[in-house]
Amino acid sequence: MTGAGVLTEDLSKFFGPLRAVDGLTIAVAPGEIYGLLGPNGAGKTTALRMLAGLVAPTRGRALVAGLDVASDPDHAKAALGFLSASTGLYGRLDARELLAYFAGLYGLEDETTARRIAHLAGALGIEPLLGRRCETLSSGEKQRVSLARAMIHDPAVLVLDEPTSGLDVLGSRFLRDFVRTERARGKAVIFSTHYLAEAELMCDRIGLIHRGRLLREGSPAALRTETGAATLEEVFLTLVGMAEGERGAAPAPAA
Repeated sequence: MTGAGVLTEDLSKFFGPLRAVDGLTIAVAPGEIYGLLGPNGAGKTTALRMLAGLVAPTRGRALVAGLDVASDPDHAKAALGFLSASTGLYGRLDARELLAYFAGLYGLEDETTARRIAHLAGALGIEPLLGRRCETLSSGEKQRVSLARAMIHDPAVLVLDEPTSGLDVLGSRFLRDFVRTERARGKAVIFSTHYLAEAELMCDRIGLIHRGRLLREGSPAALRTETGAATLEEVFLTLVGMAEGERGAAPAPAA
């Protein structure tokens, strides 16, 4: 894998006896969409927050575009676009002002900022929103503006945590098309979602995480073949059932 992707090695986060993320090792190449899937509490969001430098790992390391998130956090964050369902916007700024503000934080010049805002507004269908205060936007509109904010500096890596939360059918379609376009431009994308059908449509490879551990990874087709399941939902339920059975049959690991 080249330096433009994502690499985690034994990435772990413990909260006392709780192993929120336990030994996560994944590699995401440029031009690839990698789906990180699992139920609530599986450790997905904690893993993504460690990638973004928002949570320090207990052990292991994470590289973003070849940059160590722990030892070179500023440059690693500059190479990353991060979007979560809870991303906030400054309500009293209009969408254009907000995007220009974040472009300034990344050191973009005025001409580049104007070009990026125009490109993202067209790609995400937010031209009519640029002159509106963020506090007046609907939840779906805010999510699309938040994605534009995450992409304003054209980062090498894009991390999306539940990105279609709050989006209607049209908004979800804009987002999926945009992410596919960014993949074609060579972006490494991590896509976390509860919507398994959406992940099956979007992702080149999928990592299934449960109780902080990676159960299995592979293409949707390969995972279906391995388990004999017809859908990704059935794949996940099969693998979780197997993991729970093994967990019940074996002694608990030492903390």
